[in-house]
Amino acid sequence: MQEKYHPQEIEKNAQQYWEQTAAFKAAEIPDKPKYYCLSMFPYPSGKLHMGHVRNYTIGDVLSRYRRMQGYNVLQPMGWDAFGLPAENAAMQNNVSPAQWTQDNITYMRKQLKSLGFSIDWTREIATCDSSYYHWNQWLFLRMLEKGLVYLTTGTVNWDPVDQTVLANEQVIDGCGWRTGAPVEKREIPMYYMKITHYAEELLTSLDKLDGWPERVKTMQANWIGKSFGVDIIFPADPVSGTPQDIKVFTTRADTLMGATYVAVAAEHPLALHAAQNNPSLQAFIHECKLGSAKEADLATQEKKGMDTGLFVIHPLNGEKLPVWVANYVLMGYGEGAVMAVPAHDERDFAFATQYSLPIKAVIKPTENDLALPLTQAYIDHGVTFDSDEFSG
Repeated sequence: MQEKYHPQEIEKNAQQYWEQTAAFKAAEIPDKPKYYCLSMFPYPSGKLHMGHVRNYTIGDVLSRYRRMQGYNVLQPMGWDAFGLPAENAAMQNNVSPAQWTQDNITYMRKQLKSLGFSIDWTREIATCDSSYYHWNQWLFLRMLEKGLVYLTTGTVNWDPVDQTVLANEQVIDGCGWRTGAPVEKREIPMYYMKITHYAEELLTSLDKLDGWPERVKTMQANWIGKSFGVDIIFPADPVSGTPQDIKVFTTRADTLMGATYVAVAAEHPLALHAAQNNPSLQAFIHECKLGSAKEADLATQEKKGMDTGLFVIHPLNGEKLPVWVANYVLMGYGEGAVMAVPAHDERDFAFATQYSLPIKAVIKPTENDLALPLTQAYIDHGVTFDSDEFSG
């Protein structure tokens, strides 16, 4: 046995032997337990970095451990090879995206093989190959035929330099993670998968997931986001020139008598109508579009708004309520409008305080309690008061 380890010699010989004997090729062996180890596909950016080495070493250790336990292991490799980076690199280097991507795959495959990972290279795929994405398109068309995919509009993060949509995670401090350009919120036509069709089934099935951490199941339930509530119509006030009624969705119909204004998203048709001859409002709407579309960011950002000069009618007491454009209202939630009840909603309270709007409390903890001082919003459920015939 050699006293010293010579990696260039020993690893090369071992890797050649593994390749000659197809040591890591997965075979169909019915009487052996199967184990499938799939690590996240790398993007073929050109060269591996230490993050790749760490990631695929972990998967390889797991694969080798299972082989030693007698499992029939499949550890494949693939390339997450579609996307904007290839197009940008092609323009920068004056080569075709296909050539740039394939050259990178060739180099990175050589690097991965030199690390001696126990990968079944006969199972290699690249998502940019038509033999692969053919089936993506086939599946999409089947779902479209079944009505599980549909076309509608939605608000997205738009990078004006890359001319593409960004995920919330790709927006850093309001700018595109790659270009650094201020990101805009845009309403564009897009295809959606009807995952809401299965929301109830997914929600009830969470209780059947034995062994899952409770925090993970809670996160899943929050992501599904089931809300119980009602739609409420605030009729247009034609005297002020409001061209349409406003429909809002609320989970707190019990606070309706405390509504003192209605807030709409910057993309709401009423906001765009009001801005037609109002340069200041146009500028504010543009500012809102540069903000984040991320729910968590909206919760913490400074509340800003502008009065449209339009009014709607409270559906119960007939009062005229002003319509404001507010940066904390999402077009993608409900109808892109909220009935603002500052006394019983933290965001509405912050906004009303900022702009000296009325704050009317209509909920208190119990019948015998006095009305709470309006130093902060009371968001819990309770008993109605100062709500005409609905008091108590």
